[in-house]
Amino acid sequence: MLKSRLLSLLAFAGLALASGPAAAQITSIDPNNADQYATGAPAADDGQYGEAPAEEYAVDPAAEDYVPMAEAAPAADPAVAAPTPEMAPVRDTIPREDIFSAAEGVFGKGAQGLAGIIEDILRDQGEPTAYIAGQEAGGAFVVGVRYGSGTMRHQIEGDRAVYWTGPSVGFDFGADANKVFVLVYNLNDSQDLFRRYPAAEGRAYALGGFTASYLRWGDVVLIPVRLGVGLRLGVNAGYMNFTEKNRWLPF
Repeated sequence: MLKSRLLSLLAFAGLALASGPAAAQITSIDPNNADQYATGAPAADDGQYGEAPAEEYAVDPAAEDYVPMAEAAPAADPAVAAPTPEMAPVRDTIPREDIFSAAEGVFGKGAQGLAGIIEDILRDQGEPTAYIAGQEAGGAFVVGVRYGSGTMRHQIEGDRAVYWTGPSVGFDFGADANKVFVLVYNLNDSQDLFRRYPAAEGRAYALGGFTASYLRWGDVVLIPVRLGVGLRLGVNAGYMNFTEKNRWLPF
């Protein structure tokens, strides 16, 4: 009896020694992480071996050196610029169409003889650099005077107001009022207009009630075209004195 118990005790001890290493290899399963054993995914880091810093791998859009992929394209080569259209040359004379239109604005559209006298002047002199549209009035009894005002349109410098007086001496009697259209040639600087322009040798134009004379100072030539209302008879010699402000003294 005692012998059989001793044999049983020895057998139990041997069995316990044999099962020790196998028991050390058994891993307990956490029910909350059971999926990791079914799919083969690694277990969540429990902090035993430390965490990798997230900022080491993440991209911060707020960072100064952050550039989205869509905006990171290389800049265009400044040497390859888009072609620009060539600028048209600046015209320094007034087109004939504008001259006819402006003259009609002074004398009225369809004025008898206007187109003919303007055409004659443009054919002889070419296109002007400026013109003056205005009116004047005057009278004479041996000694005569004219007062006028208008607006000068310069092809380059634009519009400005001008005034003029025109004293004369001669066998001249009467009074008249005129609409005046002055073609101005070779006036590069509109300020050079303001001086006295005496009558000069040149062709005088007359057609259908219109008259035009030829005035000159240096290279600047003025051809005033007039259509008068009134009666002024005789021959006179004088000049046109252009000023920037209106004045009463005709000299």
